[in-house]
Amino acid sequence: MSAERLQKRLARAGVASRRAAEELISAGRITVNGEVATLGRTVTDADDIRLDGQLIETESVPKVTYMLYKPRGYVTTARDEYGRRNVLDAMPRIPGLHPVGRLDRDSEGLLLLTTDGDLTLTMTHPRYGHEKAYRAWTDGPHEPTQADLDALTGGALKLEDGPARALLATPARGGAFVTLGEGRNRQVRRMMEEIGHPVTRLLRYRVGGLWLGNMEVGEYQQLDERDLQDLLHPEKVPAPIWERQWDRIQKRWG
Repeated sequence: MSAERLQKRLARAGVASRRAAEELISAGRITVNGEVATLGRTVTDADDIRLDGQLIETESVPKVTYMLYKPRGYVTTARDEYGRRNVLDAMPRIPGLHPVGRLDRDSEGLLLLTTDGDLTLTMTHPRYGHEKAYRAWTDGPHEPTQADLDALTGGALKLEDGPARALLATPARGGAFVTLGEGRNRQVRRMMEEIGHPVTRLLRYRVGGLWLGNMEVGEYQQLDERDLQDLLHPEKVPAPIWERQWDRIQKRWG
């Protein structure tokens, strides 16, 4: 009977990503055989593992992944202590389904949800650098110019949690298109605020090689193998398909 780290077992069971599982353990919400677990704990199939007192089925759950057009006003969390609407309210009830990363309450657009803890780790760990692309609408005395937006890609922008840089930033009607290679908290909003163009609406339209396309607010769909391939390997998406998706985004939100 092989043993493994508790956070890995929780991720494999689809409870949360490994990092989120570590947070659950640190918060004292996980017990093993009736005792509050600590980081570094190893477990086996024979152990009784519970989250907030509820037994966790630690056998691997089927791996399914969805994309959701997250509505504004929904928080990206599996549980919310304030009782606010969360993204799981918009999804079918599937054991182990959890959001991949965050999209803040006031923002909308493409959000991934999965039961696959390894996929969550791959998509959220900074070392993998999966791109996230946004359409921002802004307020201010004038629309952002390319000269304004060049400050986002130059590498000299300083936020309270360190330097920040966009991979790409171009003007759009009443705002901008911004692509990031990282996913810090409210990063696009903070970067645009820093250059004097506060964001009034923010939409994420692409993650990796997966596009929001023509999905409507609140709509979701399960990803197939081709979708997952596009998500993880955008460099393999044929150029004509990429251009068609980009044209669709520009026509809809440009």
